[in-house]
Amino acid sequence: MTVIKKAVIPAAGLGTRFLPATKAQPKEMLPIVDKPTIQYIIEEAVQSGIEDVIIVTGRNKRAIEDHFDRSVELEVFLEKGQKENLLHMVKDIADMVDIHYVRQKEALGLGHAIYSARKFIGHEPFAVLLGDDVISSEVPCLKQMIKYYEKWQGNMIGVQEIPVEEVSKYGVIEGSKVSARLFKAENMIEKPSPAQAPKTPLAIMGRYILEPEIFDCLADLPPGRGGEIQLTDALLELSKTQEVFAYQFIGKRYDVGDKFGFVRATIEFALAHHEIGENVIGYLRELINRYDEQQKGLRLV
Repeated sequence: MTVIKKAVIPAAGLGTRFLPATKAQPKEMLPIVDKPTIQYIIEEAVQSGIEDVIIVTGRNKRAIEDHFDRSVELEVFLEKGQKENLLHMVKDIADMVDIHYVRQKEALGLGHAIYSARKFIGHEPFAVLLGDDVISSEVPCLKQMIKYYEKWQGNMIGVQEIPVEEVSKYGVIEGSKVSARLFKAENMIEKPSPAQAPKTPLAIMGRYILEPEIFDCLADLPPGRGGEIQLTDALLELSKTQEVFAYQFIGKRYDVGDKFGFVRATIEFALAHHEIGENVIGYLRELINRYDEQQKGLRLV
């Protein structure tokens, strides 16, 4: 049985939707409460059994490498201050998994970013986790997908059902049902209009398990939507010769590449945080009460 041990995380984007915050720091390092977003992604990979992570970076991404490296000065400072909990936490970040870096020299799309990692992957199946999709679930999303991959031995795409009016934000899959949560992908459309979408659209949500033959498809693929090499187009080509499945995962997905999605994730993760959760609940109640009072005052005027 083939075991998935490698994962690719594309992290070369400029993060323009978060300017000016991302002018001098990677968007992947923006924190949700007390962790950068990319750490949530890597923790999911590790909890799913991944042993090697390949991060595809671009210029101005050095902070990602520094975060997952040892910080001797900080460790010495924490040790002298007898801050053992913080010391262990900092060391654990550097030791959680083997991380490799490859530079995407041109911003030619998601498909091209994944193609940039081909030499590290070799000829074995691998996972892809997109940094804009943070998924909260009892069983890690990728672990759920690996379980299905081990049974069905085919390319696997993580999906969730969405309203038809939202399809233009996502790559969408149309397929036939195989089991309660598994579909055989029969068509894929990148950001369709509502008129182009299937009746029950399944949106691609930033998690994949891919066979190495995807690299052959990417190598021969002409630019697609937006003049970029689209992974969705490569998967559609691959589906002509291999099985491509869509797995409807269990969990809540946060689009942290969107400002409102990022704020929503921050609030909900703060509510669940063991140190500040109760204080956040109290603050939100106070804020809502204050807002309600203001609205009453406006109506009286």
